[in-house]
Amino acid sequence: MKLFIDTANVDQVAEIASWGVLDGVTTNPSLVAKEGNDFKETVMKMCEYVPCVSAQVTATEFEEMKKQADEYSSWHEHVTVKVPMTIEGLKTLNYCREKNITTNTTLIFSVNQAILAAKAGANYISPFIGRLDDAGQDGMELIKEIMEVWSNYDFDTEVIVASTRHPRHIVESAKKGAHICTVPYGVFTKFPSHTLTTMGLDRFLKDWENVQKA
Repeated sequence: MKLFIDTANVDQVAEIASWGVLDGVTTNPSLVAKEGNDFKETVMKMCEYVPCVSAQVTATEFEEMKKQADEYSSWHEHVTVKVPMTIEGLKTLNYCREKNITTNTTLIFSVNQAILAAKAGANYISPFIGRLDDAGQDGMELIKEIMEVWSNYDFDTEVIVASTRHPRHIVESAKKGAHICTVPYGVFTKFPSHTLTTMGLDRFLKDWENVQKA
């Protein structure tokens, strides 16, 4: 399974990349606005750390989406153009596939949407499981259904489990065969920790200290 970080903070990308486990970055307009930095500059810096950085278009009509896709993809070979799941977005996916522009379809909430995005040419799709959970649905059930459908066909579209809220989301995604999880920084930093690991290390160090004193 590939692990992406969901952020617009370059320092966070650099830190997680230094662990040797990071495969990509996803961003969105909300995350960029929160950081308050220049969008293009942020994306370019992130491209130095990972081979896949999703940069989301802000237009809603095909002609403007197309222009933004052309622009973003020209910034760096590691840029993936992030497109919303709409009819205009589907047109953009088809255009980008013809132009060999890598795309990620965002705001996927159903299997029907996933299938349409894959057929339109998306390289990645991003089902939002946390938001489904917030709405009283089972987000992981959507991942299960998508992966079942994918096993029946030869779609070359990779599934990015998005809107993850806790480490268990990543475990469940891996069990269901999802290709990628994109994870907030705060959740990423919880991955390496376990109480028994901390207790075990403390015991080892105390035992070693006693040996040194002997």
